[in-house]
Amino acid sequence: MKLLFDKGTLILEEVPKEDQSPKAETGGQKIGGKPPSASIPPEFIFDNRVDKYRAPAYKYRTVVEYFKKNRIPFEDGVPAYQKLSLTSHLKFEPHPFQREAIEAWRENRFLGVIELPTGTGKSYIAQMAIELTQRSTLVVAPTLDLMNQWYDLLCAAFGNGQTGLIGGGYYELNHLTVTTYESATNHMERIGSRWGLMIFDECHHLPGPMYAHSAEMCIAPYRLALTATLERADGRHVLLDDLVGPVIYRKGIKDLAGEYLAEYEIRKVTVRLSAEEQVEYNTAREALYGFVREHNLSLTSIEGWKQFIIHSSRTSEGRRAMQAYQTSRRVSMGTSSKLRALESLLKQHARDRVIIFTADNETVYTISQEFLIPAITHQTDTKERKAMLEAFNRGDYPFLVTSKVLNEGVNVPEANVAIVLSGSGSVREHVQRLGRILRRREGKRAILYEVVAKGTVEERISQRRSEHDAYKM
Repeated sequence: MKLLFDKGTLILEEVPKEDQSPKAETGGQKIGGKPPSASIPPEFIFDNRVDKYRAPAYKYRTVVEYFKKNRIPFEDGVPAYQKLSLTSHLKFEPHPFQREAIEAWRENRFLGVIELPTGTGKSYIAQMAIELTQRSTLVVAPTLDLMNQWYDLLCAAFGNGQTGLIGGGYYELNHLTVTTYESATNHMERIGSRWGLMIFDECHHLPGPMYAHSAEMCIAPYRLALTATLERADGRHVLLDDLVGPVIYRKGIKDLAGEYLAEYEIRKVTVRLSAEEQVEYNTAREALYGFVREHNLSLTSIEGWKQFIIHSSRTSEGRRAMQAYQTSRRVSMGTSSKLRALESLLKQHARDRVIIFTADNETVYTISQEFLIPAITHQTDTKERKAMLEAFNRGDYPFLVTSKVLNEGVNVPEANVAIVLSGSGSVREHVQRLGRILRRREGKRAILYEVVAKGTVEERISQRRSEHDAYKM
């Protein structure tokens, strides 16, 4: 038998006649029918469209191990990756936890997820993994900014001649290549046989319905996933076990604060809505929950939110309920008392490097105009954003205000104060925001302020966040 890569899948050719599956076994379906013979690995199903057995590409390692374990002869025409001989030019003494993490990955046969806080050198662990496996490697990141950071790192470590780029207008394949989840998904059916090692940065993005294909259509027998915050609200992080491997090493912020991360504290600042704002907020919430109760909906789960969105789009009453939700959110997030609290905090930290986080761009621009603070949103040009971050790190700007684009994947080592005026209910988002200010330097003590509107749903969200280990002081 011959094993081949075909458009993001594996196919078997030259299957002995006694192991072939008649089309009738599939009940007339285009794809179906489990192998009738033990000579065919159970990962394969019969594809009537081409009269061949087909399996997902990411099962390549399992399939090869099945053939070898059962001493079934086969010709392997799948791998197009190369064995390398790379030595990094960036040599550091790994921290004990970095050595433990890479050793755990090795012991799990070069598969698995490593969960470590922002600023603890996950990229250096990836560099060690590349040196350890010595195989053609694809690094996948969620954004173009992160893609470019990885490209610069790999060029510095292994040389420009070894490193390629897919994304942002580039399509350069090399022994080491960096791409985004979106580009990987778009191109993997053509390039999925070229990689012996895949490294997934910010891997909580991977289990999304589309991005998961980037892992499924690649044969890479070695896989490393990195994140600071693994769990997803939709629960799809459990899919990583199958796509990459289990969590094989984990340390939290509290485990590493002080020695490897900056010491930190979290302070809650409570503000009150004005009388007018409170009336507007209460009226909106009553309208919202009247609709929710009438239709027996729940807003405490993702599925409940999906049902609310469906119901709210069907009738004028539903649209009014959605408007009520948006009104309550706007009032609690943008109350004038939060701006007064912000003014006080900025005066208090005039000599610090402060990042202000909000949930929406409208508030970002309001703060930027009122306090003359540089603003970064998804609308900010890449070059302008890079220039702003460099100026912030130099100290030219003491303050920055942003919405979500700085939640992950940016390097602002000089930041030591974060002021969270508003955000989602996601614990991950707030742990990511905390991570932005925790890069260690001598004498640094980081402070995260959480500004919460009293008498609003923000109090409940704040309570839920406080249950995370990083928030327990």
